[in-house]
Amino acid sequence: MINKRLLIKNLLAHNDENSFYDKKRFINIGDKQGKAKFIKHICALANSNPKNNSFIVIGVEDEDNSIVGVDFFDDSKIQNLVNAYIQNPPMIAYENIRFPDLPEDKVVGLVTIRSSGKLAALRKNIWKYWGGTVFFRDGSISMPKVFDIEIKDTNSAIVAEIERHAKNNIELTLDGVIDFIVNRHAALNPKYKVFKEQFIVCWAGIEKKIGEEKYYSRVDIELINEQVKLFYSALDEVQIEIDEHHFSITEYLQLGLHNNKQLYPLEKVEIQFNDNGSYKIDSTLIFDPPLYDRKMLYHIFNTNNTILEKLKKKLPLSTQDEKDLKNIPATHLICYLNGFSGAKQMLEDYRWYVKAYDRMTYKSLKEALRILRKVQYA
Repeated sequence: MINKRLLIKNLLAHNDENSFYDKKRFINIGDKQGKAKFIKHICALANSNPKNNSFIVIGVEDEDNSIVGVDFFDDSKIQNLVNAYIQNPPMIAYENIRFPDLPEDKVVGLVTIRSSGKLAALRKNIWKYWGGTVFFRDGSISMPKVFDIEIKDTNSAIVAEIERHAKNNIELTLDGVIDFIVNRHAALNPKYKVFKEQFIVCWAGIEKKIGEEKYYSRVDIELINEQVKLFYSALDEVQIEIDEHHFSITEYLQLGLHNNKQLYPLEKVEIQFNDNGSYKIDSTLIFDPPLYDRKMLYHIFNTNNTILEKLKKKLPLSTQDEKDLKNIPATHLICYLNGFSGAKQMLEDYRWYVKAYDRMTYKSLKEALRILRKVQYA
């Protein structure tokens, strides 16, 4: 098994990006431009490495390779995005890797790209890139290529050596378990479970009972062997089920208007551990959103947009505006789920004004956008 933290360190030791590795301060696949650039890099790395893995490391400063981290990202539909825009799509995995010096809510993103062995090309137009375009890596740049197109294997030995140096060992695994249980989550009732005598999953959170059901909040779940965060949220409610072969996480949303809120199941993630030393993660969206009166939602939607415009123009907010601002992420989320398609874009467009005004509301806004990515990949 590969320790992903070691893998990232070994990749960063190659100070310059190259034909099998790229690094980014952050990615944004919430808009067309960011989505297009991400697809371009995936396509180029797959074509430049037909026989081995390629990687994108996210949360690293370009100038000095310092690790600054990004928000936890758990978009299980990212393969669908790649499949939609790339012909002969590579296999994609996005993992959240914890580093000890980062804040608890920050990770380093690791995108692993495995070519299908065939030439990857854009399936359709996106942003300024035309359907049919083929990209390759030219040093540290992903470039379109229109002649002499041939996929060549030039990096297998180098990547194999990097991955070999990132192999896990007992000391690293034990250090990870002790750090999780003793240092980071001692106050959150931490637990661990060993699967197939090889894999160790640690989890922690605040336990609560609602009726006969047990839930966790402020949940942190990690696959220790690979230093991968499997789940992290400061807001959602989670149920956990375990047997000898599976670790299952069901995520719930607390949705509603004013003080009338209920829990709605959003997604079930099941990790299956196999006897051959492998594991598989499957996610199933199980969300059925609540429906509300459209006239009432129109009023809420327009009120929210007025407050966001005030933030943008740096106008003073009334006491009622302040109260409504804290509810905007939740109420705009409900508006979007009830057919107000502009609500998602409004959250994207005004997120930085919210961040500058109120960090707690911004945190809720990021959670709302995370949920919207899961519910509808657009």
